[in-house]
Amino acid sequence: MNTDPLQDIHLSISAVERDTGLSKDTLRMWERRYGFPSPTRDNNGERAYSLTQVEKLRLIVRLLALGHRPGKVIGLPTAALEAMGSRTAAATSSTPGSGPGETEPAEIAGFLELIRSHQLAGLRQRLLHKLATEGLSRFVCATVAPLNVAVGEAWIRGQLKVFEEHLYTEQIQSVLRTAISALPSPWQPPRVLLTSLPDEPHNLGLLMVEALLAVEGATCIPLGTETPCDEIARAARAHQIDVVALSFSASFGPRQAWAGLTQLRGLLPEPTALWAGGATMAQLRKPPPGIDRVVAFTDLLWMLGQWRQTRSTEPC
Repeated sequence: MNTDPLQDIHLSISAVERDTGLSKDTLRMWERRYGFPSPTRDNNGERAYSLTQVEKLRLIVRLLALGHRPGKVIGLPTAALEAMGSRTAAATSSTPGSGPGETEPAEIAGFLELIRSHQLAGLRQRLLHKLATEGLSRFVCATVAPLNVAVGEAWIRGQLKVFEEHLYTEQIQSVLRTAISALPSPWQPPRVLLTSLPDEPHNLGLLMVEALLAVEGATCIPLGTETPCDEIARAARAHQIDVVALSFSASFGPRQAWAGLTQLRGLLPEPTALWAGGATMAQLRKPPPGIDRVVAFTDLLWMLGQWRQTRSTEPC
């Protein structure tokens, strides 16, 4: 007798893709290679995933974001994944910050409590206060970046629900968009096109990149997410783009990223720089030829300076 009520509710592969951020190709590949997920079939013969499997997929996505590899975690039971997430999160939280001025753990805990207690007005007010006191660049690097990690870790520990994480993301995106729109018009190159490849629906990383570059006067042209390579190349030519910036979350497979970046590099004009960052890029030993990898958000300012210095010394 089935005692798990979540086994009686099933989602289509499209719904699982939207819920977890894992592409349909990734879900099918894991099914073939690792035997998980193991969907049933609905009356139309389409894949149907129980909520229990979807919950486990969410855990796997979080562990990938913390640096674990698919082959090491997919076959583990849910309890082991939860324990691994707690250990990794604890180790991460005990590691010194990546730079001066990073938000203190007690303050992060305060943000998490606002999210858990569903105080959206209070959360937004505190975010706006941090933005006003830190400035946009420091807000992105010292508050939003570590807060994103803390929210993900809290989800792994079972301290946040999925809808609470989604509400947090919407609040952060709203605050960043408002701050970007308030900046003066850009006055310096480069012209940067921001987007992601098909099967990559996450937008928060791109928005953080846009904020950092816009503060430095770069002209940012957001194209949204999941743009085919040929359309990115067309947009780059139409807008005379200097840099194409792509973001890859942990749910995007490294091989898929390598193939997409290689294809896009071949479609872009040679002078157009191609920057790629995110959790998946950290899993690659080295990026494909002609790709500049962004390891941390703070690297963007150095890369921007290098781009401008190089262009200023080129012969006319």
